Amino acid sequence: MASAYSTDLKLELMVTGENAGTWGDKTNTNLNLIQQAISGFEQVTLSSGGTLALAMSNAALSNARNMIIKFATITAGASTVCTIPDSIEKFYIFDVTGVTNPTNLTIKTASGTGFSPDAQKIYAAYSDGTNLKEISLDTLGGTIGTLQVADDAITAAKISNNAVVTAGILQSNVTQNKMAPNAIGTVQLLQSNVTLTKMAANSVGPSQLQSTAVTAGSYTTANITVDEDGRLTAAATGAAGSNDMVATFFGEGPATRTFNAQPGTTKLLIYACGAGSSGSTISGHQIGGSGGNGGIGVFTTPITSPGPSPFSAPITLGAGGAASTSGNGTAGGDTTFGSPAIVTCTGGATGASVPGPNKNPVNQAAYPKGGNPGDASGPALLINLSSTNEAGFNPAPNAPSRVGPEDASVRGSFQAMFPVDPNAALSQPAVGKVYGLGGIPGSSNPGNNKGGDGAVMIFEDKLS
Repeated sequence: MASAYSTDLKLELMVTGENAGTWGDKTNTNLNLIQQAISGFEQVTLSSGGTLALAMSNAALSNARNMIIKFATITAGASTVCTIPDSIEKFYIFDVTGVTNPTNLTIKTASGTGFSPDAQKIYAAYSDGTNLKEISLDTLGGTIGTLQVADDAITAAKISNNAVVTAGILQSNVTQNKMAPNAIGTVQLLQSNVTLTKMAANSVGPSQLQSTAVTAGSYTTANITVDEDGRLTAAATGAAGSNDMVATFFGEGPATRTFNAQPGTTKLLIYACGAGSSGSTISGHQIGGSGGNGGIGVFTTPITSPGPSPFSAPITLGAGGAASTSGNGTAGGDTTFGSPAIVTCTGGATGASVPGPNKNPVNQAAYPKGGNPGDASGPALLINLSSTNEAGFNPAPNAPSRVGPEDASVRGSFQAMFPVDPNAALSQPAVGKVYGLGGIPGSSNPGNNKGGDGAVMIFEDKLS
């Protein structure tokens, strides 16, 4: 009778009296096959998207007989399969640490479904002759003790909802940094448990006060008293706060200046005028006209002036038209505030000097008007005080007045329009000086027909 072969390991099963003289060799082969089955290691190579069939040959060393199968380094870019023969009952260890995208790999019997590794790890499995089954911790019996759990191994994702109960929390172990924002609600606060010492400074605002909970008072230009904690302790009608805008800057042309606001200022009130033109020259039979007044206006603008970086802006103060000894005058310079400018007061235009008719008052209409006035403009403009007519007018030769009645409303000075405290710590308008005024028609003597310089005065609503 011939030898047979075992079902699982394909060992040669020899009958009595067979293989005389080779019995020892065949026995040694069987022992090597058994050794391969219980301790053998072999590395095999997969092909991405292909199938690798491991073999179990009769009485011969075979890759499917090894206990440990290691897959060589590969990226499984598509579905990849490794099979072992059907009808084998055997334990395996598969090393998948070198396989990238291991979920694309299926390890199974030729006709079974097997399993797919979920990570680059080492897997245990057994074949029952029909299918290859993974051995995982969740299918094993026994108990996991403290020693089997690594430090920091139990993450939040591994704790089920409502799994931590009161008995599982040590006394005083819920600290402040373990409380989520908005975690403490009204239900968690005991009645009357928020005491004065638990209230932060400035923590009670208008929305926390019930309607009519604070009795209102009405005061005209109130005097108030505030304690060291910022609380209002007294209020009465008085004079405090009546001067809510304070003059902090005055400048006259010709010049360029920089304005620096006081810390805390929220609004500026600006009075500005452009420079006046000089008048034309009267010489011989030349008849001259007055120079135009500079534009003048009132401006207001909100600003932000925090303490470390106060608001700052450049100022250009126009120069009055220079005195001339012959011909037309010189135009006045513009006055501006800010970059880009939010305040612009243009200078007056020059008066004309033309040959005149006979010096007869009845020929007044033939005499030249003065130069056109400047204008006030810009996004901060509140009131435009510029003249709407010609700034200068020469009614007749040798007449006592050099300007027409249409100019009277704009011929004041900063000194007259905006009184300034003589004790204030800022530059003051010059006594008797008329800023922005157009010059008179002059003779050939230099200096008597110059235009008035431009000027700016600034008030702030808050001082540091």
